[in-house]
Amino acid sequence: MGQTLTEKILDDHLVEGELTPGEEIGIEIDQVLTQDTTGTLVWLQFEALDLDEVQTELAAQYCDHQTYQFDFKNTDDHRFLRSAAGTFGAHFSRPGNGICHNVHKENFAAPGKTMLGSDSHTPTPGGMGELAIGAGGLDVAVAMGGGAYYIDMPEVVSVRLEGELPEWATAKDVILEMLRRLSVKGGVGKIFEYTGPGIESLSVPERTTITNMGTELGATSSLFPTDENTKDYLERLGRGDEYVELQPDDDAEYADEITIDLSDLEPLIAEPSMPDNVVPVSEVAGTDVEQVIIGSCTNGAYEDILPSAKMLEGREIDKKTEMIVAPGSKQASEMLARQGWTAEMMAAGVNFSEATCGACIGIGHVPASNSVSLRTFNRNFEGRSGIEDDNVYLCSPEVATAAALAGEIVDPRDLADDLGDLEDPGFEMPDEYIGVSGSDLIAPDEAVDDDLIKGPNIGDVPLKDPLGADVEGPALLKMTDNITTDHIIPATQDILMYRSNIPKLSEFTLSRVDDSFAQRALDADGGFLVAGENYGQGSSREHAALCPMFLGVEGVLAQSFARIHKANLFNFGLVPLEIDEETYEKIEQGDDVEIVDDVAEAVREGKEEFTVRVNDEWEATATLDASEREREILADGGKLSHTKKKHDAEGGAAPADD
Repeated sequence: MGQTLTEKILDDHLVEGELTPGEEIGIEIDQVLTQDTTGTLVWLQFEALDLDEVQTELAAQYCDHQTYQFDFKNTDDHRFLRSAAGTFGAHFSRPGNGICHNVHKENFAAPGKTMLGSDSHTPTPGGMGELAIGAGGLDVAVAMGGGAYYIDMPEVVSVRLEGELPEWATAKDVILEMLRRLSVKGGVGKIFEYTGPGIESLSVPERTTITNMGTELGATSSLFPTDENTKDYLERLGRGDEYVELQPDDDAEYADEITIDLSDLEPLIAEPSMPDNVVPVSEVAGTDVEQVIIGSCTNGAYEDILPSAKMLEGREIDKKTEMIVAPGSKQASEMLARQGWTAEMMAAGVNFSEATCGACIGIGHVPASNSVSLRTFNRNFEGRSGIEDDNVYLCSPEVATAAALAGEIVDPRDLADDLGDLEDPGFEMPDEYIGVSGSDLIAPDEAVDDDLIKGPNIGDVPLKDPLGADVEGPALLKMTDNITTDHIIPATQDILMYRSNIPKLSEFTLSRVDDSFAQRALDADGGFLVAGENYGQGSSREHAALCPMFLGVEGVLAQSFARIHKANLFNFGLVPLEIDEETYEKIEQGDDVEIVDDVAEAVREGKEEFTVRVNDEWEATATLDASEREREILADGGKLSHTKKKHDAEGGAAPADD
């Protein structure tokens, strides 16, 4: 039996286990990526593991979330990250150089490589044939030290593309169509591998838009084969020697197949406040729009902004609508400027922003109250834009630009008919990529620091005690389905600056759900979180597990968990138990909850079903779905404690086999 492309890459990197769906495997990691809001903990954990030097082929530290540096705490973080990169041997991308995924794609991503990143949109270079996976920072730190990355082998699903995109339909509409069909939970436990003749019509930048936003499906990763388009893209970047042809075998078998005829697609839009709330643009046409933003790691490349510039040439945006362009990298900014497109867009009324994550996480360009914002981003979770009760829609740059011109949501095909002289700008790539993103990268051999520089806001990584026999406490908070990591630890600028200061950051835990939670959790000195399905969806931020742990939370009872967050719960010693709908409906906030079993012993012995007693009145069964390795980590109080324990037991050897 032949292999899928996913299986081929995993097989080349396999160090433990077998490629059987659902079975735990350990893989070697070639590249590591981290950014400034997750990177501080990664390097503090790397230091705590007593590691001296990066062991992966390449590690890159980017500064893209806090580039505006509102406070010395942000700037201190960046100085610390530069010093960590220099001390341990990583590339360092300076603030303002661009979003990690965009800059990494321009400079480092390569076919056939594996990458682990402490950002949920790490799968972006899957569009170039690199198998990239988002993970918690502690997993990244261990991988960077030479350790294997462990994950349950996902199912590999073929997404067969046929036909070609018609006028005004884009790659963004491909992934929106996937979300419309499958929902934000439809990719859990899966890798989507794109196949079929329609691939040939998509350039690498279009493919990376699709793989980037595959994260919103809950997918482990998304992957395209390589072909002449991949080779052409790498040559335009000046990296043609890195091309490798990668294709699945003709007789490869997939767990499932989804077929999308590209020629049937039309402009789509995700309504508030979930990326899967997708409808044709025509269904919401006429909705007034006060803000339009083009950018993010999904649609912030040069090729994403150029169609907007062409649409705006010789025109002006509507007087009641504000339009912002935030390029994904400084390279994209420079290319647009050198070709005169920046001036053209400014003349149309566009405001340019720095190349940063910025508005995507609610930092800058926060929408007005009771207004509609159209964005080319990947997430529109409620409140993520920086204001509660926001109305954020997700769409392609073409749909966003059409709305800016009309002052309302409009199908660009209809706007073209109305204006008479507006043509589909199409998709265009430059002959070569020129720019400065490389000059703002400091290579390890150019490092300006060889010692860690820690400001007063940078603390230590807290450790949890080993799991005890008795785990009990109140149900501290009961939540609904699809609670995101933005709900658990918001990423707005007033909170983000404390990512290196866990005691302070913990004060904001679940504040968007219940602003009294943090103090109640501290006062309770133990207890549980209760949630519905898909708990912890969204970003890779391990702080969403670390901060509840710091506050004394012992475990989470949920109907289901998002992949990265569940791994982070194990990594920080919180017991993730799955409950059925009946138990979820019956349990109330404030109930006394006890896991009846000797928990530590049961976890180590491999017990799967645990008895949960509530108020000494009724009992229910909860399930622990965990590998033997995850059970050891949980029982030891988390991955850092577990790895240090193993390190000490082996006489100081590096934790390469964790």
